Amino acid sequence: MSRIIVIVGAQWGDEGKGKIVDLLSERFEVVARYQGGHNAGHSVQVGDRSFVLHLLPSGIIHRGKTCVLGNGMVIDPKAFFEEADRLSAQGVEVTPERVLVSSRAHLILPYHRALDHTSEERLGNEKVGTTLRGIGPAYEDKAGRRGVRVADALNAEFFRARIERNLADANRIISAYGGEPLDAAQIFDEIYPLAERLAPFIADTMHFLNRAASDGRSILIEGAQAALLDVDHGTYPFVTSSSTTAGGATVGTGLAPHRFTGVLGIVRTYTTRVGEGPFPTEMLEGEAELGQLIRERGREYGASTGRPRRCGWFDAFATRYAAELNGFSSVALTKLDVLDALDRIKVCVGYRLGGKEIETFPAVAADLRRVEPVYETLPGWNSPTAGTTRLEDLPANARSYVEFLSRAVGVEIGLVSTGPERDQTIIVRDSKLGSWLAD
Repeated sequence: MSRIIVIVGAQWGDEGKGKIVDLLSERFEVVARYQGGHNAGHSVQVGDRSFVLHLLPSGIIHRGKTCVLGNGMVIDPKAFFEEADRLSAQGVEVTPERVLVSSRAHLILPYHRALDHTSEERLGNEKVGTTLRGIGPAYEDKAGRRGVRVADALNAEFFRARIERNLADANRIISAYGGEPLDAAQIFDEIYPLAERLAPFIADTMHFLNRAASDGRSILIEGAQAALLDVDHGTYPFVTSSSTTAGGATVGTGLAPHRFTGVLGIVRTYTTRVGEGPFPTEMLEGEAELGQLIRERGREYGASTGRPRRCGWFDAFATRYAAELNGFSSVALTKLDVLDALDRIKVCVGYRLGGKEIETFPAVAADLRRVEPVYETLPGWNSPTAGTTRLEDLPANARSYVEFLSRAVGVEIGLVSTGPERDQTIIVRDSKLGSWLAD
């Protein structure tokens, strides 16, 4: 029977999925992405070498793994080849034999980036805080049935006509907000040669993945962003434009739900958020210095944008919501070592709204801005955990903290990351994750 695991970020992204996917990829034959575009930023540290991935799955760093960019993704062909060429220069093989791009994925084109800038500018104080890479407008075109899919771009006449039609509408919006209109012929001349270069990578990835599953091959499915940024279930409208949850994995790959073995949620030992949007446990005012300490110790700057991440205490209430939403089988806890310097650590275990404790995660962003976190305070351990590889070797208070988070979230913790390197990891052997890796 095929082993198929979905990896989902359980917070607002940047939980360390890159390291976890890289670490687990060694045990899988196929690694697939199912949504998002080059707004993702996964950093992987291997010895003294650092790899930053935006489009390609983290499994690309492992020789012999087949990597898939699924139909649920939006792909900027220029960004694809910039990343492929950079990785090739670092000695990573990026070839059509190793990388398959779904013929049904949609393309991000230059006018999408221009529309992204325009959209954020006109929202003013209500801006979403996107990466300005054209992700949202590309998904808008997809939903509006006017998008250009990867396979469509190989038909020169169709591609040229679709650019001309879409750009006529896009330029009206761009011009209305003081932007410079774009030229259809220039876009075609820039992108069509890239589409031709992409042709050898293009495949029916739905068929490939289902065939691989039927043949008993192991598949690791990688999400980008995280559950609280899901377009349906996240902190709307401060979300990304795709389905980031485990449910999105079946849509974004074409694998039926019954094929999945389990779902691994990734969480930090604290919480961060990039861009705008409500963040109940953010370290503000009297805790600003502590937030900066966490930011520096955890190197909390966006891999895609370089923006400093907002830092806050672990939010078990929000993470329980993500666990219920995704059906987490196990949780990987990252960056335990970042908390080594803290005397006391707070964990949000509930929300109050209007003076009353609430049971469910608020659907309205305005309500989420008004909630009052209910905290429990735990003692720190003030001793190094970096590089620890066995749970029993952790300081007593560090182990108690891990156990507390597991109880607060309601899901086992199957992995604890104690540093950026692959070998700075604790795998709990008697967990579901441990059993998956032992199979």
